[in-house]
Amino acid sequence: MTSSDSGQIIVPRESPSRPIFAVVAVLLGSFLANFDSRLTSVGLPDLRGAFSLSFDEGAWLSTASIGSQIFIAPAVAWLAAVFGLRRVLGVPSLVFAMISVLIPVTHDYRVLMALSVIHGLLIGTFVPATLLIIFRKLPTRWWLPAIALYAIRVGFAVDSSSSLVGFYLEHWGWSWIYWQGALVAPFMALMTYLGTLREPIDRALLKDADWGGMMLLGTGLSMVYAGLDQGNRLDWLESGTVVALLISGVMLLFIFVVNEFCVRKPWAHVGVLRNRNVSLSLIALLFYALVSSCNSLIVPNFLAAVTQLRPEQSGEILWTYGALPMVIWVPLSVLLLRLFDSRVVLILGFMAFAGANLLATQLTHEWAGDEFSAIVLLQSFGQAFTVLPIIITAASNVDRARIIAFIAYIQSVRLGGTEISVALMGTWLRMREQVHSHYLGPHIAIGDPDATQALKQLTDIFASHGVSSAPQRALASLAALLQREANVLAYIDGFELCFGLAVMALLLISLMTRAPQGAFTPDPTIVCRSWRWLRPATAQLPDRSN
Repeated sequence: MTSSDSGQIIVPRESPSRPIFAVVAVLLGSFLANFDSRLTSVGLPDLRGAFSLSFDEGAWLSTASIGSQIFIAPAVAWLAAVFGLRRVLGVPSLVFAMISVLIPVTHDYRVLMALSVIHGLLIGTFVPATLLIIFRKLPTRWWLPAIALYAIRVGFAVDSSSSLVGFYLEHWGWSWIYWQGALVAPFMALMTYLGTLREPIDRALLKDADWGGMMLLGTGLSMVYAGLDQGNRLDWLESGTVVALLISGVMLLFIFVVNEFCVRKPWAHVGVLRNRNVSLSLIALLFYALVSSCNSLIVPNFLAAVTQLRPEQSGEILWTYGALPMVIWVPLSVLLLRLFDSRVVLILGFMAFAGANLLATQLTHEWAGDEFSAIVLLQSFGQAFTVLPIIITAASNVDRARIIAFIAYIQSVRLGGTEISVALMGTWLRMREQVHSHYLGPHIAIGDPDATQALKQLTDIFASHGVSSAPQRALASLAALLQREANVLAYIDGFELCFGLAVMALLLISLMTRAPQGAFTPDPTIVCRSWRWLRPATAQLPDRSN
């Protein structure tokens, strides 16, 4: 490991005796991190009941856990480059396993919060080092398949988490939401020690560390996240807590940018963002987080709120048509990236997102699962054909001397984009439901024939359970039906918003330029040359002399 005169870390091509174990470790950590965060989010109602928490206490528990991940994540790649993967991933994996065992048996709220923060900090170290280890440990020809596994973990976790939470709750118990990490983390630690050498600490880089920049970026992102996460619950600008978190977080991020310009050896130099394709790729990643909320938020919430399905019931459709097809989509996306420009594959991904959300605008209250099959399948295709080409497009344009800065920013956008999508979509659905309720209510006028007929039918149904209370129960049922339809219209608006965002993403791709030739340069003639097109392509330029 060396450093350039500008203070940026230059990543050497290191080849330990068993690099595959190191890559397995970081990929396993990436999947574990996403599953852990997603399972905690989906299973939060059950966790509140298990820990005897109020709604507010449960909300802050989730915020503390994910906020601590966001705090540490941008700096992990730098820490791994300076201290080595063994120190950054090996021991924390074992501590994480111990914390995962302790959390379900904790009953004091303050202890639970402290353990959740530590739990989040530890799991926040698992994801960001993945790209760095792939670039350092693997031969160039294996970069694309490894990055594909790294990229697809988010979509796979989203589409399978509901089913997994339902399985745990129904068969093994809620504690396994945490205990699964206690089983996987030791194996990850073993892979880390088998696949890495004992590296000395790079004291030169440590001496010139930009600790201020790391603290500013991590703290600013965490505060903005906390404000967004609590905003929908506390009514945004009506809450002083939310306003203070958002303003303070934005100010810290602004100071971070100023710091990176002023410090002698910046940790995450903003110069990496001056490249056109890198900046557009990060914006495209933000659009992906917003558009993919169809599978992660809208469909599961609709099935829970309107059709009253449990996670294990709604999760079946996401697992069957979302997670399983990725076994086909991921190798196909890798193959297409070897043959065509990454922008072409990226267009296919966002077109699938647009088509899925356009189909979903035909939503009615009768949709109960199978009607979403085509939508979820298209979303699954979009997830596999979007994140990978975004990373490839950005990585193809990044100076290797600034790979650490690139990883820091891509982790910031990945985590921040996910929370922005949750906050935006949650607020949008709530506001649109209120609007539709306001417009539906006045249209039910006194004496309206349809309303009168509906009330009469409902009254007759409830009369067998008590004549005196039948009119009131009929009126309450009619109001519930109006509420249901207002919710359906709000979810249609959510799908329309995602469709518009997918179209905007396609326009954004048109602004990207061709990447310089390098490790990810496609070779359209590879299929015709020989049967070896099934093998990973090399980083060298194709030989066209023949």
